[in-house]
Amino acid sequence: MANRITKRVAQALLTVVVVITLTFGMIRLMPGGPMDYLKAQLIQSSSGSVDMQRINALVQAYTNINPEKPVLQQYIDYMTAVLSGDFGRSVVYNQPVSDIIANALPWTLLVMVVSILLMFAIGIVLGAVMAYNEGERIDLGSTIVGILLNSIPYYVAGILLVYVLGYQLQWFPTGGRMNTETIVGFNYAFIAGVLHHAALPIASLVITGFGGWALTMRGNSIRVLGEDYLRVAQLRGLPSRRISLWYVGRNAILPMYTGLLISIGFIFGGSVILEQIFRYPGVGYYLYQSIGARDYPLMMGGFIVITITVVIGVFVADVTYGFIDPRAGGDNNESY
Repeated sequence: MANRITKRVAQALLTVVVVITLTFGMIRLMPGGPMDYLKAQLIQSSSGSVDMQRINALVQAYTNINPEKPVLQQYIDYMTAVLSGDFGRSVVYNQPVSDIIANALPWTLLVMVVSILLMFAIGIVLGAVMAYNEGERIDLGSTIVGILLNSIPYYVAGILLVYVLGYQLQWFPTGGRMNTETIVGFNYAFIAGVLHHAALPIASLVITGFGGWALTMRGNSIRVLGEDYLRVAQLRGLPSRRISLWYVGRNAILPMYTGLLISIGFIFGGSVILEQIFRYPGVGYYLYQSIGARDYPLMMGGFIVITITVVIGVFVADVTYGFIDPRAGGDNNESY
């Protein structure tokens, strides 16, 4: 097991290093790319004569890359800075990228983690009900609804929700993450305001996502209900509640565990469009803004953070699944 964990750690670290290397290549080595554009921005904004030494110093402050050094030294400096949490300085906001992301990340985590947990919980309960009523009206109706909702893109649901419930009925705010006049702290007004602002983004993901989990749970439960060991448990006279929760529920949920953790990472990619629709200032919102403004330090910082989140989700799922299900604890399972 120790060798397996060590191998997974090495794979995760290698993935992160490769991604950081790619961002360095995009910034430094592309002709007419971010480095040249940033220089042009700084030269255009400078008054009077152009001091290239000063421009290069500003470029280094923004990107952690000194254009006057050899490329290999630039790469080492960039890698060292990024691994220490220094992503440079935002051109648009004139703040350290790490500060912007640190301020935005908790809000993205709130929406994404709550959404994943809600759609997973709803999907499990609904899928189990569908499986125990296979072929009946509730099963057929829930299957149709699940397929229809799962086929709707989350951003379409988001646009509809913000238009109807936000602009037309004005039941929910159409932007921001909390009430501006609320005192930040552990108090009812602040918590209620935060949940009120996060309700529509969460609803967009849950409405379009729980159907997939429900259909997966239904299929897994039906498969488990046909297993021989379940018939043995029934013949032994075990309570139906114990059979439903321990034998059926546990074995039906186990294959979904890795998908749950991995989806927490991958759903960060969806935050880019979702947070823009609701003007919700999380990591995705700032990443979208940086693309439009060509704020390359902020863009690369957001990209690296999202990638690291995906890698962490895959790593945790890969390592912990062996403890939860010993049958999958072999060293030959690969996730990367």
